Amino acid sequence: MSTRTEGAGPAAPLALRALLVEVNDLKRVHSAGRTGSIAERLFAQGWGALTGGAAPEAVALDITAKALAAARLCDLDAAFLAAAGLDERATADILVSGFDAVTDSVEPGLRDRLRAALRAPASFVQGPLPGFVAALARQPRAGVTCPGKPRILLEPPENHAEHCLMVAVYGVVLSQFYRADPTVVFLAAMAHHFHNAAMPDAGFTGEMLLGDHLLPIMARTTQWSLDELDPALRETVQRARGVLPDDATAEGRAFHAADCIDRVLQIAQHLRAASLTMDTVLDEMELVHAGPVKGFHDRVLKDMQIP
Repeated sequence: MSTRTEGAGPAAPLALRALLVEVNDLKRVHSAGRTGSIAERLFAQGWGALTGGAAPEAVALDITAKALAAARLCDLDAAFLAAAGLDERATADILVSGFDAVTDSVEPGLRDRLRAALRAPASFVQGPLPGFVAALARQPRAGVTCPGKPRILLEPPENHAEHCLMVAVYGVVLSQFYRADPTVVFLAAMAHHFHNAAMPDAGFTGEMLLGDHLLPIMARTTQWSLDELDPALRETVQRARGVLPDDATAEGRAFHAADCIDRVLQIAQHLRAASLTMDTVLDEMELVHAGPVKGFHDRVLKDMQIP
């Protein structure tokens, strides 16, 4: 697909919208016995693989494939399926089924590479997690802010680890539309909020109030995170972060598209939940679904005048 420029065609691929909306919920899926959301845990897995010496390209494909499969399977992941007694082939079949259920809109060549990552998962050595991984998971995002106006807080807030992971996954999925290198986009996204590991998020409002102090503070706190990486990985991440300032490169466009989409979809899910109706829940989503006691359930709800 050719790179699109303003006035020359679409700036983003509409066909991917439904997938990106669905994957966004990984920031809100939790399971017993596991700390944090799926997105938060994938963020940590990604950084653990990188510090363990894994090739960034392999990590980008692995984490993205797991995220896409989890859109429908949630935490029915490889670790759980293996613990439940499934062999490698059965586990892979289930993961690929979940992946295939949501990825019709993904560019075919990239889709094949991601599916292969699920079929033959890499055995990454998990290195030590840098301190910024946990710090970003503890750092809430600011909500909706605008200079001169009070902020709008929507609970529960996402954290910066979840946002970075989601932008990284989106960036890989969007990369082919912009003819961007998915690995560079992935790394840039995973590292784009390094400053917030130490810097509380006061949003656009707070940043404007810092005035001329903003950029030096961000540079200093970003460096604190970079300094936690070994020299080789630090250099690779710094190069990837070079696409962050603007949309002058294909990788910059893929990153900024992913970042923008995630920020707005995070708010959209609050609005979607607030406007949910019983017609959607009972008729479209079949909350009381077909089965041997469906008729009895329907009579119970009718007699209880629910809804």
